[in-house]
Amino acid sequence: MTVSTLDVERARRETPGTRNVAHLNNAGAALPPTCVTSAVIDHLQREAAIGGYEAAAEAHDRVENTYRAIARLIGCQTDEVAVIENATRAWDMAFYGLRFSPGDRILTARAEYSSNVVAFLQVARRTGAVIEIVDDDESGQVSIDDLRRRLDTGDHPVKLVAITHVPTQGGLVNPAREIGVATREAGVPYLLDACQSVGQLPIDVTDIDCDFLSATGRKYLRGPRGTGFLYVRRAMIDQLEPPFLDLHAARWTAPDAYEIRPDARRFENWETNYAAKIGLGIAVDYALSWGIDAIEERVTALAERLRNMLRDVDGVTVHDQGQRQCGIVTFTLDGVASQDVQQRLAEQGINVSVSLVEYARLDLSHRKLPDLVRASVHYYNTDDELDRLIHALPEPRR
Repeated sequence: MTVSTLDVERARRETPGTRNVAHLNNAGAALPPTCVTSAVIDHLQREAAIGGYEAAAEAHDRVENTYRAIARLIGCQTDEVAVIENATRAWDMAFYGLRFSPGDRILTARAEYSSNVVAFLQVARRTGAVIEIVDDDESGQVSIDDLRRRLDTGDHPVKLVAITHVPTQGGLVNPAREIGVATREAGVPYLLDACQSVGQLPIDVTDIDCDFLSATGRKYLRGPRGTGFLYVRRAMIDQLEPPFLDLHAARWTAPDAYEIRPDARRFENWETNYAAKIGLGIAVDYALSWGIDAIEERVTALAERLRNMLRDVDGVTVHDQGQRQCGIVTFTLDGVASQDVQQRLAEQGINVSVSLVEYARLDLSHRKLPDLVRASVHYYNTDDELDRLIHALPEPRR
C-alpha cells in the first residue's frame, strides 16, 4: 500500500518528541506538536502572572475557539459540545444521564472497553436493566444483522445502543454509520465511544447519526492529557439530565428551585483546566490543518505496512479484525509475554503498549487470546521506525 505524500518531515520538525523516541503508542497518548505545548505553557504562565480567574477572562476567545474547532471536526453545532476532563467522564455523563428501569435492554459490542462495561454492570445492578452482547460478523466487527434482530425482538425495550467505534485492543473499525441507520429506524438512542477514532478517522456525527459521542484529546488528536469532549444531539439535550450539577451546569433561580442550562455545557463542571482546554482547541485546529482524510490515508497505510512486516516475522501472530482497519496493530510473539516484548522495545527507544485481557474480557477471552502487544502509528511515524520495531523484537521461544 502506498503511503500518502503528507509532509512527514514538517510534522516531525513540529514534534520534538520524535527526536527522542520511536513513538508507536499513539493509541495511548500521542506526542503533542509544539503549538499545543506552547499554548498550554503560555496560559499557565499567564495565570502565574495575573491570576487564574483573570487569565481565563483574558483568554475567553481562545477557550471558545475550542468549541468551534470541535464542532468543525465532527460536523455539529457549538451548543452540542461539552468539553470534559477525559473521554471516560464524557461517556459517563451521557450514559448516567439516561434513566433505566427493570428489564430495559442495553445493547453493546463484544469488543467494548472495560470502563464502559463496568458502568453497564453497575447500572444493571442498581436498576435491573439487562446487558446484551451483539454478535460479531465473520470479520469480527459488530453484526448489523444481529443488531437489527435484537432491536426488533425482545420482551422489553432497548433503551440504548452503546458501541465503541475503534476498540482499544485492535485495529478493527466498527461500522458506526450502519449502526446509526439501524438505531434511527428503531428510535433507540445511540452512544458512540470514539476515543480511539477521533483524530485518525473522519468523523461526521450527522452522517453517523449518533445521539452522543465521546472522545479524548490525548490520543490521535495529539492534545493535552486530561482533556476530552462530549457531543449531544441538540434534540436529546433536554432529555438527558446530568448525573450531577453545579453552578456552571445550572442556575439557582430561587431558594427552592434551579434551572439546568439548555446547551451541552450542562455536562461540564465550573472548575476546569483552562490551559489544557485551550491546548485541546489548538490540537484540533492543528489536526484540521493537515486534513483528517490525509491523516487517515497515511495512518492506515503505515499500519497495514506494519501488519505485513509482522506477518513475515517468525513466531509473530497479528490479531487485528474487521473489514476496515485503522492505525492500531496488535500481535503476540510465540513464547514471549507481551509485557516482555514491550520492555525489550522500550530499552531500545521504541514505545508500544500492552492491551490487557482485563480491559477487553468479552473480546479477548472469547477469542482465547492473552495480553497483546499494541503498536499504534500516527502520521509523523516513518518507515524507518517500523523497521526498528521489527529488528528489535526478541526471538520467539518454542
